[in-house]
Amino acid sequence: MELIMQSLVLQTPMVPYFLIGGVSLLAGTGIAFLLVNAVVKKKSNNLVKEAEGEAEMIKQQKILQAKEKFLQLKEEHEKIINDKNSKLNQRENEVKQKEFSHSQKQEDFQRKKSEVDSVRENLNVQLSAVERKKEELERSHRMQVDQLEAISGLSAEDAKSQLLESLKEEAKTEAMSLINEIVDEAKMTAGKEAKNIVIKSIQRVAAETAIENAVTVFHIESDELKGRIIGREGRNIRALEAATGVEVIVDDTPEAIILSAFDPVRREVARLSLHQLVSDGRIHPARIEEVVEKTRKQIEEEIIEVGKRTAIDLGIHGLHPELTRMVGRMKYRSSYGQNLLQHSREVANLCAIMATELGLNAKLARRAGLLHDIGKVPDDEPEIPHAVFGMKLAEKYKEKAEVVNAIGSHHDEVEMTTLLAPIVQVCDAISGARPGARREVVESYIKRLKELEAMALSYPGVLKTYAIQAGRELRVIVGSEKVSDKDAESLSYDIARKIQDEMTYPGQVKITVIRETRAISYAK
Repeated sequence: MELIMQSLVLQTPMVPYFLIGGVSLLAGTGIAFLLVNAVVKKKSNNLVKEAEGEAEMIKQQKILQAKEKFLQLKEEHEKIINDKNSKLNQRENEVKQKEFSHSQKQEDFQRKKSEVDSVRENLNVQLSAVERKKEELERSHRMQVDQLEAISGLSAEDAKSQLLESLKEEAKTEAMSLINEIVDEAKMTAGKEAKNIVIKSIQRVAAETAIENAVTVFHIESDELKGRIIGREGRNIRALEAATGVEVIVDDTPEAIILSAFDPVRREVARLSLHQLVSDGRIHPARIEEVVEKTRKQIEEEIIEVGKRTAIDLGIHGLHPELTRMVGRMKYRSSYGQNLLQHSREVANLCAIMATELGLNAKLARRAGLLHDIGKVPDDEPEIPHAVFGMKLAEKYKEKAEVVNAIGSHHDEVEMTTLLAPIVQVCDAISGARPGARREVVESYIKRLKELEAMALSYPGVLKTYAIQAGRELRVIVGSEKVSDKDAESLSYDIARKIQDEMTYPGQVKITVIRETRAISYAK
């Protein structure tokens, strides 16, 4: 209001201030009020006009926006309608096509039905003709049977029974000959196939000949070291023997000390400890105990590393840490002079090859072959057979049932329940029976030969026995007047069964029974 008054004052002509008195002041005030009122009306009219203009403009904009929204909605609605129309047209076309195909199928069905009806009529005609011919054949057959009965003097039933008997005898003879041929062919084929599989398996595995003894020779540079190793009054050698559990033999053998023990792990600990003591030069009881303890830990770590490396080399995963440690201990264990780890690796590879040839699981076979002698390397000596103990260990450490059974049954202590078990047993025999695989003591070898000969000599009619080819063949000479040719076959079978049940031997033993008749006369 103050701004309006200021503008009015500025726009109002100068009032004659020279008027004096109340009338003049009142007249000036009224004129000012009229002027202000006029100006306010003019301003209000202008504001109303401006407001009406802006309102009209806003109205036009809203109308335009409403029209645009309406057009947009209209286009979207038309698009939806067009899509629905196109889908309806497509559905209509599909329905028309289906109706057309249905009508075609119906026409084809009607045509085929008419064809079938015509064929059925023809078949009925032919069937009636066949029935007539069948009746004629039956009449002629009856006439011929009557004629044959009259000629032969036998009824049809008697002739049929005689014919059946003759046919039965002939069929039995042919069946027996055919069965014998099939059995002989199967035996030849099975033997040939088995030999091929075994030969292929052996050819694809190359193993070294490993011989282990109960002693280890430790070489020294000079005999002067023997006195230092023995120590004052033998205290060093006694400390070494007490710490390692190995017998240390210091004799006149030049530049050599013998370490004797049946446990190869202890011998290895003693050898490495003695090597470190000799290299270091400090040899006294306290130092010996320290070195032996350190060496034992190193050997234990090496055993675990050997077990892991063996499992990796053979592609065996998920092996329990305790079983891995036992596999590593096989490196320091021998069986009949054959290194147990090399034997187990060889059996594992043989099992994998043979399982592949037979179409079985090669990985599972390799696992069972590696673990089959795990019962030979326990920390304590069990009183049960190593196969059964190994089976319990494998079952304890969550091995699969096929592997557990193969381990327990490879020496027939447990019944075989899977195809994997005979493969492990055969491959174990192959690895142990190959030339150079195992070393036997001469006394036990001679004893086994004598037992073979004595066992065969105990049968009646046997005159002499000879064990040849390192006990792989037994030749039995019988008297011709006491044993016939048929008895010779059963005698060889009985001897083979008895040897198989009562003796332990690598590979197989061939039994040859010799029966001869000698006719002797003299010309004088």
